[in-house]
Order: sequence, then C-alpha cells, then structure tokens
Amino acid sequence: MSEFDPSLNYAQQLDREDDLRHFRDQFWIPKIANSPAGEAEVYFVGNSLGLQPKNCAQFVQEELDKWQQLGVRGHFESERPWLPFHEFLAPTMAKIVGGKETEVVVMNTLTVNLHLMMASFYRPTQTKNKILIEAHAFPSDHYAVESQIRHHGFEPADSMMLAQPETGTEIFDEDQICELIAEHHKTLALVMLPGVQYYTGQFLDMKKITRVCHEHDVLCGFDLAHAAGNVPMQLHDWGVDFAVWCTYKYLNSGPGSVAGCFVHERHATNTSLPRLAGWWGHDKASRFEMKNEFKAIPTAEGWQLSNPPILSLAAIRASLEIFESAGGIAPLREKSLRLTGYFEQLLAAELGDQIKLVTPADPDRRGCQLSLEVCLDKNSQASGKSIHNELEESGSVTDWREPNVIRAAPVPLYNSFEDVYRFVSNLKRILEKAEAVQ
Repeated sequence: MSEFDPSLNYAQQLDREDDLRHFRDQFWIPKIANSPAGEAEVYFVGNSLGLQPKNCAQFVQEELDKWQQLGVRGHFESERPWLPFHEFLAPTMAKIVGGKETEVVVMNTLTVNLHLMMASFYRPTQTKNKILIEAHAFPSDHYAVESQIRHHGFEPADSMMLAQPETGTEIFDEDQICELIAEHHKTLALVMLPGVQYYTGQFLDMKKITRVCHEHDVLCGFDLAHAAGNVPMQLHDWGVDFAVWCTYKYLNSGPGSVAGCFVHERHATNTSLPRLAGWWGHDKASRFEMKNEFKAIPTAEGWQLSNPPILSLAAIRASLEIFESAGGIAPLREKSLRLTGYFEQLLAAELGDQIKLVTPADPDRRGCQLSLEVCLDKNSQASGKSIHNELEESGSVTDWREPNVIRAAPVPLYNSFEDVYRFVSNLKRILEKAEAVQ
C-alpha cells in the first residue's frame, strides 16, 4: 500500500491497484433511496446479510427448470441431480473452513446444527457437566447451551461457565480462557466459543484454545457464523472437534439459507457416536431399502436429518463459485487486511478521538468488521444510535448492536476503498452536525 493520505484520490488509487476489484461487479449493490443518480449504497452489513451474487438467479432458475421439466426424476437425472446436490458444495466449503471434504456438510440451519452437535458432544456426568461459553454470547448460542444443560437435568447457574472479557474492554484474552479451561477441566465437559465474536469482531485463537482443551480432555466446538468466508481457518489441522456456521453473511447465500457443519474425521468416522438421527444421515447404499435400522454415513454427512432445500443449495453454489474464482480465502484475507487498515487510518485521521475502536487493533486478531463506539460530548443531544440512523439515511448502511456499537464490515468481495472513504466522510459530516446543535 502506498503512503497514506486521507483524500478521495488516494482511495481511488487503492481501488485501481486492487486485483480483486472486478468482483464487485458480480454482486447486486442496493441503491440509495431517492437518489436521482441511482448512487450505490455504502453497504457495510455483509456481517448480517451478504449481497446477492448476480449469478444466483440463474443457478436457482436452473433448479426450477429441472423441477418443471423432470419432476421427481430431478433427484436422479441431469448434470447435478438433487440426491447428491449437497456433495457438490463440499469441496469449496471445506477449503473455506480448512477441513477435509468428508468433514464438512451443508445442512439445516446454524442453531439446529449446534443442537445436533451438542447432542453428540455434550455428554455430561454428575462430576463433568459444565459448558464454557463467552459472556455476552450471541443470544441464540446462549439459549442453545442453556437449554442443552437443562435437557440433561442440570441447572445453567451451576453448569454454565462464562468467560469474561478483559477489564474495561469487550476483548477476550485467550490466555485467560486457556487458564480457565485448565483450572476447571475436571468439571468441564465442553467449550463452545465463537471463531469471530459478533459484537467486537475479535478473531479468537481457535488453534490455541483447541490445543489446551485437548490437553485437558475437554471437547471443543466453535460457532463460525462471523468467521466462515471472512478469516482463514484450518479446522482439521487445529483438531477442532466440531464447528457450525451460517451461509447468509460472508458466504452471500441469501436470508435464512442452509448452514454448514464440520465434524473432525476422528469423530465423523465413529458411527457409534450417539446422535439425533435422520434418514438423510443413513448409509447411502442402503438408504432406499427402507429398513428401520440406522447405519450412519461415516462422514459429517452422518448427522444429516432430511433431504435439503435444493433452491437454497443452488444459491450457496452460486456464491461458492465466486469464492473459487477469487482464489479462495487467502487473497480475500489479504485485501480485507488492507481495507480495514485503511479504514482505521482514515478514522484516526478524520475523526480522532470522536471514535473508539472496540475491535482489537491488531489486524491478526480481527476479521473485516470494525466495531465503532461514537464518543459524543456529554452535552450532545445526539446518541450513538441516532448517529447510526443518520448514517443509514445518508446511504451508509451498517448495523447497530446494543448497548453502544456501530458494526461496519467492508467485505473484500464487493466493497471498495472508495466505499470506506464515503463512509468516513458521511460519519464526519453527521458528527459535525451533531456538535453544531448542542
């Protein structure tokens, strides 16, 4: 990256130097409402819902045409029949999370998969029944863990451990988490943490946490909702026991799209593991013999329940094809680091101490999301949320998370350096206006 300066020309220069800039044209970018020139939004909410790939409609239409022309035969005929359709997604999805194809399956939704994994990997006893999660976990994870504990006849007040962030911050110290695991390993049955924390955007050291878990005979799983498609991972090499993720954020597969799941091969090949079973997880060769004797597929597919919604899988296929064209996570990560580095520099240059970065300053400890806290004068009539709302009205779209964070995520596949410049310019103008009306 050439020497920083806060001008628009510099941002545009960075875009010209970006080898991935043409991928922006492969996505539908919403337009600013009532914009006479039809100007594109600064869309920084790919961490909530990724934009629609332009090839998505074509891929979904292919399956609609197949249904129209073949009916039920679509399960067995055509270049990509429905019966094994999920298998076509495994190679690219495995590369995205750093697993083997046999360790990855696209199925269900994230919290359903989390429950399925805990049904197999949370096997509490009277003495070893605790689950460690982070304080302020995403509510769905918290609810799932809490309900699993109760399902097994224990009380969350006794069996749920909360890892607390560092004093005065929202950031977790992985060394402290590892010390907590070591200290309580005799009562700890499972560690369930995020790969990237949803509120701060912190990228946790999954490799270290997993290693310490296994040194103390504790199983370890991760929610990768904010990590998959965002940061590089090597789940197989790290020895992670299981992981779950959605595909509608950084994987751009549409609202509520089918989720992903990873089960390490040392578990996936163990067909005697207890599980909540369904027909689609049964041995493929004998599935249609219709015998009521479950025989698990010796891969991550053995946790499937029902045949998946093909139209959703087609949308995932559309997105994964773009990831393949981009060369996978490595070049996207490289651009992401440049985008967020520029973003942080520009915020400091233009807004100084008016913005506090909640996300770790170390680029290796974060993904593409920067969580921003607006520091207003105590006499200001504005609030962080009102600033967020004005940003959205101006065409700079982020999301707000209570109690006081604007999450802004420049996604390397479709966001530009000029997007970052426009966002900071809008934020500066709005803050100047807020100060003027005190």
